[in-house]
Amino acid sequence: AHHQVFHRTKSWIPKIFKKRVCTTFVEDSFSNGALCQCGGARDAHGSVALGDYFSTAIVNHWDSAQHSSEYPTDAFGEVQFAGASKRHSHFLRLSWDTSPSMVYTLMTIHWGLSAPNLVVSVVGGEGRTNVKTWVREVLRQGLVKASQSTGAWILTAGLREGVGRCVGEAVRDHATAASSVSLNKVVALGIAPWGLVHNRQQLVNPQGSFPAKYYVQNTTRDMCCLDNNYQAFLLVDDGSVGRRGGDTGFRAKLEDYISHQRTGIWGESGSIDIPVLCMLISGEANLLQRVDLSLKKKMPWLVLAGSGGLADFLSDVLENLAPAPVVQSSSESDSEAGPSVDLKDRVTERVKKYFPSEAETDKLVEQALSIYQNRDLITIYHGEQEGPNEFDRVLKHRASVNASPYSEELKLAVAWNRVDIAKSELFNGDIHWRYDDLEESMTDALINDKPQFVRLFTENGLNILDYLTYGRLESLYRSVADGTLLYYLLHRHLLERLGTTVSTATNQHGSPSKKKAERMQSGPITQISLFEVSRVLELLMGDVCKPFYYDALGLEAITSKRRALRRASKLLRGECLYRDNRCLFPWVSLFIWAVLQNRSNMATFFWEMAGESVLSALGGCKILRELSKMEIETETKLSMKELAQRFENLAHDIFSSCYRSNESRSFTLLIRQSPVWGRTTCLQMGMSADARLFFSHDGVQSLLSQIWWGDMKRSTNVWKLVLTFFCPILCYTNLISFRKHEQQQQEGEKRNEDGLGRDDSLYGTTVFSFSDIKHIEEDMQEAHSPRTATIKGIPHSHSPPKRPFIVSRWRQFWFAPVTAFLGNVLMYFLFLLLFAYVLLVDFKPPPPSGPAITEYVLYFWVFTIVCEEIRETFFLGTMTWRQRIRVYIQDVWNKCDLIAIILFIIGLICRMFHWSYGFGRDVLCVDYMVFTLRLIHIFAIHKQLGPKIIIVGKMMKDVFFFLFFLGVWLMAYGVANQALLYSYDPQLDRIFRRVFYRPYLHIFGQIPVEEIDVGKQWDMACTHNVTLIEDGAEPCRTLYSNWLVVILLVVYLLVTNILLINLLIAMFSYTFSEVQANSDIYWKFQRYNLVVQYHSRPSLAPPFIILSHLNLFIKRAIRKVPSVKIHHFVLQLRGKQANRLMTWETIQKEDFLTAQAKIQKSSDSERLKRMSVRVDGLLKHLTEGRDFDHRLRALENEMEYCSHALSWIVDTLAQEESLFTPLFPLSS
Repeated sequence: AHHQVFHRTKSWIPKIFKKRVCTTFVEDSFSNGALCQCGGARDAHGSVALGDYFSTAIVNHWDSAQHSSEYPTDAFGEVQFAGASKRHSHFLRLSWDTSPSMVYTLMTIHWGLSAPNLVVSVVGGEGRTNVKTWVREVLRQGLVKASQSTGAWILTAGLREGVGRCVGEAVRDHATAASSVSLNKVVALGIAPWGLVHNRQQLVNPQGSFPAKYYVQNTTRDMCCLDNNYQAFLLVDDGSVGRRGGDTGFRAKLEDYISHQRTGIWGESGSIDIPVLCMLISGEANLLQRVDLSLKKKMPWLVLAGSGGLADFLSDVLENLAPAPVVQSSSESDSEAGPSVDLKDRVTERVKKYFPSEAETDKLVEQALSIYQNRDLITIYHGEQEGPNEFDRVLKHRASVNASPYSEELKLAVAWNRVDIAKSELFNGDIHWRYDDLEESMTDALINDKPQFVRLFTENGLNILDYLTYGRLESLYRSVADGTLLYYLLHRHLLERLGTTVSTATNQHGSPSKKKAERMQSGPITQISLFEVSRVLELLMGDVCKPFYYDALGLEAITSKRRALRRASKLLRGECLYRDNRCLFPWVSLFIWAVLQNRSNMATFFWEMAGESVLSALGGCKILRELSKMEIETETKLSMKELAQRFENLAHDIFSSCYRSNESRSFTLLIRQSPVWGRTTCLQMGMSADARLFFSHDGVQSLLSQIWWGDMKRSTNVWKLVLTFFCPILCYTNLISFRKHEQQQQEGEKRNEDGLGRDDSLYGTTVFSFSDIKHIEEDMQEAHSPRTATIKGIPHSHSPPKRPFIVSRWRQFWFAPVTAFLGNVLMYFLFLLLFAYVLLVDFKPPPPSGPAITEYVLYFWVFTIVCEEIRETFFLGTMTWRQRIRVYIQDVWNKCDLIAIILFIIGLICRMFHWSYGFGRDVLCVDYMVFTLRLIHIFAIHKQLGPKIIIVGKMMKDVFFFLFFLGVWLMAYGVANQALLYSYDPQLDRIFRRVFYRPYLHIFGQIPVEEIDVGKQWDMACTHNVTLIEDGAEPCRTLYSNWLVVILLVVYLLVTNILLINLLIAMFSYTFSEVQANSDIYWKFQRYNLVVQYHSRPSLAPPFIILSHLNLFIKRAIRKVPSVKIHHFVLQLRGKQANRLMTWETIQKEDFLTAQAKIQKSSDSERLKRMSVRVDGLLKHLTEGRDFDHRLRALENEMEYCSHALSWIVDTLAQEESLFTPLFPLSS
């Protein structure tokens, strides 16, 4: 079925792509008429080709364009290499004059090959010539390795011979070594002549092959088989058979076409023309024309000097034939013609040297001279001397060809992801980069996930404040890849907004236009705005953060989602002036953008650049954990969880550094309200993000302990608290020790004076009382409350006004959360005692004879508990009422409270009527159990009991699994046992007791043997009368099958008591050992909720809490005093104080990152990397030394030759002198 679908989808290929068949038989003079000049035999030609003998007699040379015709291609699809590889490669037989645009579209869109950032076309090195070892290394270590880093296509002939085979093997080896998730994969593309491919008939199928089975022949005679390491093959057909060169023209056209396409996914502005580089290895003389034509189209070439053939010829011509010096002459033409003739002679000499067998030397010389004119486009590469590791020059050379070198070279470096080239060549201080030069490349680096370039641009003059406007941020979100979770979420909210747009248009104009209806259905990603981003972030973090970007959209005053949606729809239909505004917090916005896409390295870099390090790390952790719950793909889900844990570890480590540096300031860091992250705090974000490791930190626990104990010392014994609770006058004695504000302030001042202190005086110490934070609303009218002077630099001259000792000490004791907790525990025990007394002793009949006064007290008590639950749910926090209810329901103990209150109300109503009195009492009895179980939560604060409660909670899950197994086995035994014992018993009450209840009791040893075993005497009166049995009489047991009943009982007891019970014990043991290690972390994490709950609670416990509620009602409703306590111990810092705290946190982060970098630098892997670089440098120097050695030897030889020549000249002159002397005798 799969192949049929493929066949249907690819049936258009033969209509577009054609093959070529020889239609004119032109006799080959060397074959005695058996072969055509196309290479095919006479028998292989059709009657049309053989028909016109007169015309064939005239033709001397076979030409593909004239003597072959096009037909629909019959070879396309996928090829499977039998016995060699599991991967299928794409292939297509096509005519040599096929349009390259159609071929490129087929490869990129239909075959799914990723568009290249670079194309390297390897020319030459074909046939049976052996490839030199160093050329193999250049291809393996240089070309393929460099291509892998850039995401390149490598074009070769794709046959198992020569260079093509080497490239294929190198691509295979690098693909194996590279990471499977690597984005830049090398695509090896084979372009070969169809008539040259061995066993090509295996590929022929007019309907397409999916796949075609291709058998590779390992014989040495025939080398022209397709190489199994290539991803795709273009088999160019010119109608010839067994001849090379038919693919040259098409390949040149394809290279030229690709060089005019754009790379990158970011539209036209941020992308560049795909760089195409031709690489010449050896080669025959006929390739000169190919090189010449390509150079005329401004295609750059790289020539591998020393590889033989044409490559050696060109390197010799270009390097050794420097332009001759111009001779000064009166005629300008003479001065030009002189060196030209000389150059031509020298080129002719070299053509004869390198290609002695070639007849048409004049043509080759003309082509060589034409190539010489375009020598700027050619780079000579001495691979044997320079080594494969220097191959990056290939990439650099192509960049330098462009008209505007710097900007284009930068775009190329980004496209290839070569930050090393950018650093060494472009950002070495020589070039002054302007903002405009970096802007496009920055966008490209962001969208294509290249954090190293983002870091490089930021360090070299790109101002992120100028760069990141709200409009650009929207464009970044529009670039999100299809199919990702973020894309789906944005798309969903976009459709919701577009739906609103259409509905409002309908209301105004009667019916929506067709265009708007289509827009609503499609919801194109290009319309994504900040409003959709804000809605996604609200979905992920709405429980702790206020909506993001509402201030930019002008929606900050709107609380209703529907009104916000309507306002945003109206705004976005207009001009959207906000898009030109600068983003307020650019680094945090980019951090959120990267985290939402699960980009690890990018997000880490943005986190390093953003402020509020601890909160940002916890925010990233929260987003990723929420996304992982929605993600379906397991691999992505795991990577999200890993990154979330990484950010939690970062938050833990940074806070650890802060805590070591300054304890009191680190506490301020935890409870400071952030304007960046939706006015939340570190503690709230950490709780919402389920950051257990962070909460287990000593600093966080120390803060919670300080909040818990208020102004009392943490070492205070519980019995002292209880005693003072019942005898409040004792709080004025020294029974309980209190921390003194004056002492704390003096210590802070001393620290400032002592010079711990340059740091402290600069960034301030934090001195505050937690009881004052809790009851801050009473101090709002005072000018210098402890809250307004929270962060102190140089000690303030204005100290907060002191209260009388009686008032201050009373507040210190009663307003501490631990006192509120103790009062609630004691009063809750009294409540349970009263409830038990009412149920057991004083439960009167319905009115008018009841209820009793104690029961009325109980009702009032529960009413105060209900009032407190309502206050906690609806009058605490700044969220909408829906969010509050959702957050309230999420807590297990709140569900327990809700069940207890609902059951109490049902029981109370039912007990008031005679007809439902009994049921009401039963409900209240069950409700008492629920209220009692609530005690477990109260003791979660205890250091020893807290972790054990967590373990019990985990074990409850094990019990439910166990009950499933037990229920299956119990039902199987119970039904069989009842049916075997009693042939007929219609009483449902007895059936349920004997099928379920009795087998359940068997587990605990209650086995009524006399009832089950008929061998035992049973005193129960029974009957066989069906009528009596139907009336309710006990039926007699069946005797004949009782042996089976006994066997079933034995088996049942064996399975339940030995197998299942031990299974449960084993599950408990495993859970205990697993949770015990982390139970302390779990307990510390859950402790926060309890601290928050009692911190926000009034000091009085139910039922006296009603007084606190009345006090609050008078303040809020009548006196209109605004509540500050609705925020759980939150500090609002502004201006200089906030800046000092952020600066101090940033310093701690930088110190931490520096320490981490040092640790990483000293790691073994980094040392090995550095050693590897040094060894490579050493090898390079050795190679250079060897080169110098060769040059010195050559110089010595030349010197020796010169000295010989000079000595010969001296000898010759001496001989001439001796001969000359007697001819001219000296006159006397």
